[in-house]
Amino acid sequence: MKRILAFAGSNSKSSINKQLATYTASKVTNTTFEVADLNDYSLPIFSLEIEAEGFPNAALRFNELLSNYDGFVVSLAEHNGSYSAAFKNLFDWVSRIDRKVFKEKPVLLMATSPGARGGKTVLESATTTFPHMGADIVATFSLPNFYEHFIEQELKNEEMKANLSEAVQKFESAI
Repeated sequence: MKRILAFAGSNSKSSINKQLATYTASKVTNTTFEVADLNDYSLPIFSLEIEAEGFPNAALRFNELLSNYDGFVVSLAEHNGSYSAAFKNLFDWVSRIDRKVFKEKPVLLMATSPGARGGKTVLESATTTFPHMGADIVATFSLPNFYEHFIEQELKNEEMKANLSEAVQKFESAI
C-alpha cells in the first residue's frame, strides 16, 4: 500500500492549512497517511556559517522523513503573499542536504486562507519553484474563505468539494 505524508507550510498550532492537508489526505484511497507538524522540526535561521558547523538534526530528520513516502499532500500558509518563515527556513535547510527536496515524487499542492484569494499568491509561487526542488506537482487546489467553507472538519461547499475531489483523483493516479 502506498504511503503519503501530509503537512502544512505553517507552524501554527491551529493551522487551517494543516486541517486542509489532513482532510485531503484522508480522501486519498488505497493509501495510508501520516501528518507531519513543522513544530517538530524547529531550526535556526539558515546561514552558511551554521551550515559549516554541520546540518542541524531537525533538517536531517525532515529530509529522511520525505524519503519514506510515495507522495505528499502539502497545504501552504500565505504570509504577506509568500511562504511562512518556518516553512521557508525548513526548506532552505533541507534543500542544502538534497536539492531535490521532494525526491521527484507526486505532490498535491494546496493553499487556504480566511480571505477570498485562498492563498493563491503563495500557491503560484510554489507552483513555479517546487519543480526545481524535485516536486512532481500533479494537481493544485486553493480554498478561499476557509471558515465559510470548512465547517466541523468537513468541506461544505459542493463546488469546492468537486474541485478537491478532482485534484485528489489526479494525485491518486500519480502515486
